[in-house]
Amino acid sequence: MQADLDAYLHHLRNERQVSAHTLDGYQRDLLKVLVLSEKAGVVEWAALDGRNLRSFIARLHLDGQSSRSLSRLLSAVRGLYRYLMREGRCRHDPAAGIAAPKGARRLPKALDADRTLQLLEGAVEDDFIAHRDQAMLELFYSSGLRLSELVGLDLEGLDLAAGLVRVHGKGNKVRELPVGRKACEALETWLPIRASARPADQAVFVSQQGRRLSPRAVQLRVREAGVRELGQHLHPHMLRHSFASHMLESSQDLRAVQELLGHADISTTQIYTHLDFQHLAAVYDQAHPRAKRRGELTNEHPADHLRPG
Repeated sequence: MQADLDAYLHHLRNERQVSAHTLDGYQRDLLKVLVLSEKAGVVEWAALDGRNLRSFIARLHLDGQSSRSLSRLLSAVRGLYRYLMREGRCRHDPAAGIAAPKGARRLPKALDADRTLQLLEGAVEDDFIAHRDQAMLELFYSSGLRLSELVGLDLEGLDLAAGLVRVHGKGNKVRELPVGRKACEALETWLPIRASARPADQAVFVSQQGRRLSPRAVQLRVREAGVRELGQHLHPHMLRHSFASHMLESSQDLRAVQELLGHADISTTQIYTHLDFQHLAAVYDQAHPRAKRRGELTNEHPADHLRPG
């Protein structure tokens, strides 16, 4: 096995001319497989099968190897077996159909309620960009929008009188979401200013030249607001995650919050539940720090005491 491995590494170095870093990585990964094979009584590459390799992957995973590292190892094994099959040394690839265990997905950190309030209650200058950015920040947090949903939002998707926004999510799934009082106020201030740019289309958020904002432009504006108001980098998905976290903390209604987010669990799997909108709106109004919706302001919201003035 060592002779075949040496021949493959020679091929990578001299014929494929891979970098020294890549070569070292392949060598380390394949040596792990070689050692495990020998311990299992497998003495040639042709005798290694899928069951052996799955066992090796499981053992390495239990030993703390990350999903990313195991994916790289499997890629190295596939490369080795392509070479061995081409050289007539083997007739099968034991890595075929094997995937590394899924790693834990890292969700962005959420802002706590006080930090969110600090971000949104910063002084807003009386100009085009400041009012636009304030409306974007409020809507991100108010309704838990994805970046693509905010960028793609058109005027017809807003019903501020009812406190609603209609967005097209992943897979072109349409969601109707509540918009909190403060977000409605920020949007009502922004929309007349938006008209001064003579927009080329119906986009809610546009540049001073009237063009729909790109995702990158929105990311940069959110980042700048984070640095200015909080002294930290901020990105749109952190506001979405903050929305989800704060709603879950207040309502304890996971199913409703998942519906508001547009997927059946927080890992973005698109399996929708069938809660009616009135139930979602009730949960929203009871729990969101910046509710209530327009048309339901006869009673003071429990979180209104958090706001100055």
